Amino acid sequence: MILSDKTIRSMLSNGTLGITPLEDHQIQPASVDIRLGSTFSIVEDDCNSIVKMGKKVEYKTIEANQYILLPGQFVLATTLEYFRMPDNLTAFVEGRSSIGRLGLFIQNAGWVDPGFEGEITLELFNANRCAIELQTGRRIGQLVFAQLDGNAENPYRGKYQGQCGATGSRIHLDDEVSGKM
Repeated sequence: MILSDKTIRSMLSNGTLGITPLEDHQIQPASVDIRLGSTFSIVEDDCNSIVKMGKKVEYKTIEANQYILLPGQFVLATTLEYFRMPDNLTAFVEGRSSIGRLGLFIQNAGWVDPGFEGEITLELFNANRCAIELQTGRRIGQLVFAQLDGNAENPYRGKYQGQCGATGSRIHLDDEVSGKM
């Protein structure tokens, strides 16, 4: 079941769901607007680099109120908001239609697990032939919440728990845990 604005407000009021900072106008009929934070990360590369999923990838991270995303460029960004999800609620990130019509693709692997806490890292790609100016505080997407039929048996406590800022891939940690190095 998708949560309504009334239910979202109630969960925020009783502390079941945490979103900070949050302004009342961000709460929509069936979602919460998310805003662009101020950290941006790109893969440190050179013309001979190959990203290997089993190796740690280095990122260059900058803090800025504006970022110019060049045509065909990919950047990690973060939400301004910090989220604290209960164990019986999940969410997914949707881009705003107005943003998509500019050629800016927004993704976050699509899912926010029950039990997650932190800022959400967004993957942004400029599919346009023109550069796009990204501005901190601008509405960039929306979070749609769905109620589980009960508490998750294994709520999220993974490698991105508590993340702040545009957080790079930690896929190499999967291989370290499984011994696939």
